[in-house]
Amino acid sequence: MMANRALIAALLFAGLGAGHPRAQNCGPEVLGVSRTIAVGGAPQLGLKTYPQTLDLKDHEVVLTFDDGPAATTPAVLAALDAQCAKATFFLIGRNAAGRPDLVRREIAAGHTVANHSFSHPSVSLAGLPLEAALADIDRGVAAVDKAAGGKASKFFRFPGFGDSPALLEALAKRNMPAFGTDLWASDWNKMTPQAELELTMERLRHARGGILLLHDIHKRTADMLPALLARLKAEGFHLVHLVPGDAPPSIRPAPPGWKPETAGYFRQFGNLRAAQGTGAARRIEPAPEKPRPPE
Repeated sequence: MMANRALIAALLFAGLGAGHPRAQNCGPEVLGVSRTIAVGGAPQLGLKTYPQTLDLKDHEVVLTFDDGPAATTPAVLAALDAQCAKATFFLIGRNAAGRPDLVRREIAAGHTVANHSFSHPSVSLAGLPLEAALADIDRGVAAVDKAAGGKASKFFRFPGFGDSPALLEALAKRNMPAFGTDLWASDWNKMTPQAELELTMERLRHARGGILLLHDIHKRTADMLPALLARLKAEGFHLVHLVPGDAPPSIRPAPPGWKPETAGYFRQFGNLRAAQGTGAARRIEPAPEKPRPPE
């Protein structure tokens, strides 16, 4: 146990030092990207909400970040660059409009820029009247695409995973894939970078990979990321990069007995309309402190 904690501390120290220098090459010593998956059409992906996900291989991981860009995004980009790693950034439209320089940096670094609504309403999009929700989606898409110089993807993640049948139908008509997630770091809860690293790796080992949700707006996550990337490399995980495509990707159905989990958050916080949109949850994930809905 002490040795394991010492390793974690060393990884965190190494990641936090030297400003995450740019990787000079993408040789075998860095994590890199093992393969790229093109995603087109309008699939609904991510086992926390939907009954299917990407057909990833054992120990494959997709990195996704929500809610940026923010003041902490440059540190996230530097950590990714140091490991030749690629991610998908689900941007809030008003944040993209306020920091277009960071959006352009994400594009220039080869990451995929995606959409996360314009305003990230606290009641979720499913808690708004349909016309207002669609207007927020479209406004966000326009803001992100403008900041990205027309190079944004059509990928979309519902704020707080608050979808509804009508909203999913609207995304399908817009040819926008709906991304949930397979696992998350729970980084909306206060914790140390080391605690977040331990929690995330425990979940990745249990799930043997999947679409991972992080938030580039949190300093704890930016501080933890270099160690996470190093641990992924050390423990034999492989990074998959998502890019826009012309056809739906190969998908893997949920295991027998699957139930969505995200709706439980909405019930816990009284958003009944959002809960109805995402279906019944079997349980609410425990958290070290009183949780708030995932963003």
